[in-house]
Amino acid sequence: MKTQFKFIKYTKVWLAVSSLLILIGAGAMISNKIRYGQAISMGIDFTGGTLMELQFDEAGNDSVNKLREAIDTAAPNTVSQITVTDLDTYIVHGKDISEEEHDAVNASIEASLGAFEEIRFTTIGPKIGETLKQKAFVALIIAMFAIVFYIAYAFRRVPKRVSPWRFGMCAIFALIHDVLITLGIFALLGFEVDAFFITALLTIMGFSVHDTIVVFDRIRENLKNQGRDDTFGKVADLSLNQTLSRSINTSISTLFTLVALYILGAESIRIFVFALIVGVIVGTYSSIFIASPILTIWQERKRVR
Repeated sequence: MKTQFKFIKYTKVWLAVSSLLILIGAGAMISNKIRYGQAISMGIDFTGGTLMELQFDEAGNDSVNKLREAIDTAAPNTVSQITVTDLDTYIVHGKDISEEEHDAVNASIEASLGAFEEIRFTTIGPKIGETLKQKAFVALIIAMFAIVFYIAYAFRRVPKRVSPWRFGMCAIFALIHDVLITLGIFALLGFEVDAFFITALLTIMGFSVHDTIVVFDRIRENLKNQGRDDTFGKVADLSLNQTLSRSINTSISTLFTLVALYILGAESIRIFVFALIVGVIVGTYSSIFIASPILTIWQERKRVR
């Protein structure tokens, strides 16, 4: 069997790169925990609270401070953060408020800053936020277990005494790798994690595991023609070289669409699209440089024993 590039030979390099990225993310989470009290900034979907997006006919100087003062006048100690978007709208994050307080806040804002349009108003109680957080976690766990069982079933007839469960566990290892790096980047940049982010993670998991299965399927087919002197690592290298162009081309074509959405899309989906961009890049990397090398290490270790 002839190979073009020896991916397995540089397994320690790939693992070192991944470990470094994960450690940087972990460092960002620890820093956030010390500075802000939480490792990752949680959106109101998980913490509960109120989100208002406002657009003013004429926003004057020092409008952020005036807006904060106007809201505090009607509902004291409510505002936690005010962000100005690229579209000159103001996003207000704060504690959850009642309908009466909401009406009072709008009246106070109009009296202080003039006419405005309320583009969005969302309020979620803390109990609902906690329930959503638990369900999001359960959804991720169920998805991972389902992937393990599906891959184990799909590869149940793999030749040469390779356990199908190893394919499933290595795919999950790669998925955990993708999730940790994506979370670390969000922690490093200070982006909020909300229900859209969980949707992005589930999408990333589907994309990544699909790419990984393509490589694993090629390994399974090449094992049927494995010579007596061919190691599992040599088979994995051959399979990776055969699927490399397909993986890269698929990822690049997907990234073209996502980057266009990020640049031209609405502000409300920008963080969601950014998560997908990060996930596609990291997922492609893990499918090529993490899943198969880990499977090879596991299988070669068994052979040596």
